[in-house]
Amino acid sequence: MLSQEKIARINELANRSKTTGLTEEEEKEQKQLREEYLSKFRSSFKSQLQSVKVVDPNGQDVTPQSLAKSKQNGSYKH
Repeated sequence: MLSQEKIARINELANRSKTTGLTEEEEKEQKQLREEYLSKFRSSFKSQLQSVKVVDPNGQDVTPQSLAKSKQNGSYKH
């Protein structure tokens, strides 16, 4: 994930945009930080999905084929 400093900066810019507004430079910084945050979030989420195993009440693996294939080649595309 992002460093605590970057998360704090995202929150600072969000609060300031609601109160006093942002300069053009700050808006660009906010956009760049948000994109970086979302990119890391998506990557982490995909990694979590690839570690999921779906099991039915009988104990049989019923993991969807698309997820099972992505585990084999290391990329999840839904």
